[in-house]
Amino acid sequence: MFSSQQQLKMPRKMVVIFGVSNVLWMVFAVSQAFKMEIFPEHRVVAQIGDVISLTCSTTGCESPSFSWRTQIDSPLNGKVRNEGTKSTLTMDPVSFNNEHAYVCTATCASKKLEKGIQVEIYSFPKDPEIHLSGPLELKKPVTVTCLVPDVYPFDRLEINLLKGNDLLKSREFLEPMDRKSLETKSLEATFIPDKEDIGKALVCRAKLNIEEIDFEPKERETTKKLQVYISPKNTVIFVNPYTRLQEGGSVTMTCSSEGLPAPQIFWSKKLDNGNLQLLSGNATLTLIAMRIEDSGIYVCEGVNQVGKDGTEVELIVEEKPFTVEISPGPQVIAQIGDSVVLTCGVTGCESPSFSWRTQIDSPLSGQVKTEGTKSTLTLSPVSFENEHSYLCTVTCGRKKLERRISVDLYSFPRDPEIEMSGLLVSGNPVTVSCEVPNVYPSDGLEIELFKGESLVESKTFLEDMDKKSLETKSLEMTFIPTTEDTGKVLVCLAQLHIGEMEFEPKQRQSTQALYVNVAPRDTAILVSPSSILEEGSAVNMTCSSNGLPAPKILWSRQLNNGHLQPLSENSTLTLTSTKMEDSGIYVCEGINQAGISRKEVELIIQVAPKDIQLIAFPSESVKEGDTVIISCTCGNVPKTWIILKKKAETGDTVLKSRDGAYTIHKVQLEDAGVYECESKNEVGLQLRSLTLDVKG
Repeated sequence: MFSSQQQLKMPRKMVVIFGVSNVLWMVFAVSQAFKMEIFPEHRVVAQIGDVISLTCSTTGCESPSFSWRTQIDSPLNGKVRNEGTKSTLTMDPVSFNNEHAYVCTATCASKKLEKGIQVEIYSFPKDPEIHLSGPLELKKPVTVTCLVPDVYPFDRLEINLLKGNDLLKSREFLEPMDRKSLETKSLEATFIPDKEDIGKALVCRAKLNIEEIDFEPKERETTKKLQVYISPKNTVIFVNPYTRLQEGGSVTMTCSSEGLPAPQIFWSKKLDNGNLQLLSGNATLTLIAMRIEDSGIYVCEGVNQVGKDGTEVELIVEEKPFTVEISPGPQVIAQIGDSVVLTCGVTGCESPSFSWRTQIDSPLSGQVKTEGTKSTLTLSPVSFENEHSYLCTVTCGRKKLERRISVDLYSFPRDPEIEMSGLLVSGNPVTVSCEVPNVYPSDGLEIELFKGESLVESKTFLEDMDKKSLETKSLEMTFIPTTEDTGKVLVCLAQLHIGEMEFEPKQRQSTQALYVNVAPRDTAILVSPSSILEEGSAVNMTCSSNGLPAPKILWSRQLNNGHLQPLSENSTLTLTSTKMEDSGIYVCEGINQAGISRKEVELIIQVAPKDIQLIAFPSESVKEGDTVIISCTCGNVPKTWIILKKKAETGDTVLKSRDGAYTIHKVQLEDAGVYECESKNEVGLQLRSLTLDVKG
């Protein structure tokens, strides 16, 4: 089946259809050898406007002659073409004038043959058309027209109209045809749409009862989906927040309406003359910055293809008194040196005028800037001269309003500073100072000093302030540190008690970790093998000292003038081959930041006595009655024992000497003789002797 659009676009074409009908023909003097055929045989059915060809051919005759005529001798309305044993009658295009019985006559010499063919025509070019008397509105009757254009012969036409699967109406057009013509036939049906019809389709099916139509459809149909409409209803308006408003306020009105398809919402305002002024095509209408003249009746209408439904609401806009607000608030607390902006804002007045002043009419000391409904006073930088109450006066028409804001100042710029009077040494008192610089007002300051988690000192500064100035305040505390304080933390907490500080902390603090030093003590020297040695021996002297931090060891030797000669910074001082001159006092010092601890040891290097000198003064030969001093000395260290003796055959006499000297007053002859000095120590001894000669 071809659609009506395809039928309209199809070029003219030849249509050949075979059928059966009465054949009118006569045979004149038929020879058995001479034969004739016509194509198509007997009957052809063609669409008006198409092209058809009727072909007549013979056999058994080399040069036949052909002729064509209608059975009622009307014009052929076609073109004949003869070629040899074949003749063709072409009808282009087919029209009502071609609806005849055509006869082809073939003559060969004296022999003549005839055959006839019936040409029948029809028109069924387009699909049916469905027309509605109006939109399908729920519960309202509607007439459907199914129209089939350009039909021939219409007495064979049948039209069926269906709604979904239900037959609404059917019709056959059996009335007689007065003349040959293209007719447009239609079928009408009326029904009442309901909700069940939504989604169904109207089908118009047309059938042309012509048999054996091989190339054209016998049946055409058109489908139209049903769109059922519901007129708008139940239209309502929701107002937020209220229908009674203050000037400058805003309102949002939302409208809804039921219908199918969903109604489009239109907002209008009713004018004084009763006309409507269209405002919006949205469901929600928002009005801002309302004015007195915005009062009135607002209409909402829900509209779709089949109707409309409306409702209305009255808005009342009342005059709003203007208000003045000053920010940041009734009081602002500012850090000296910062920038402060005081803002005076007006609502409810389009063209206000502003003025600023202090409550005591002192200079503003700031910059004023006014724009529209806002005026600002900028104080930058804030100083003591800005500590006032400021007044903003707003004039709107004949009305005047005034707002006050207090500017209070403070200074609390830095954390406290902790200082010590000296190094922390266990057992030594130390003074801690906690200093808070550039404070204002100082009478609101409180300083607390913590050692670890314990509060050890606090101070408030409640004295009267004679003038406005930045003050540096401090807290001092003296304590005696112990080694247990190491690792603890000193915390200096400063608090400034001023109202609510929005931009600065109310408190600041500093911390310092404690490290307690211990002065060197318990310094000890260990000498190995001994502090008394023989010359040439080795000796190790090891020094130790306790303290925090660990003391540094310094070895020195004490010189004869009392000064110290540095020797080593190692804890052990080693002398590998001692000499007599190595004897002396050796000093070990333990040193750290907290002090010095000193310990000394005397090292004695012993040698055998030597270099003994035994002399007689004034001479070894004296006169009787002179005074003679016999002296024995030894230069080695340590000191040796000196023993003076007078030799005699009967035995030696030990003389009572003093520091190795023996004095003989008024020498006698019997004092003459051999005198001997014995010098000895733990290492060895040495002897010297002289002979004293006494002359009478």
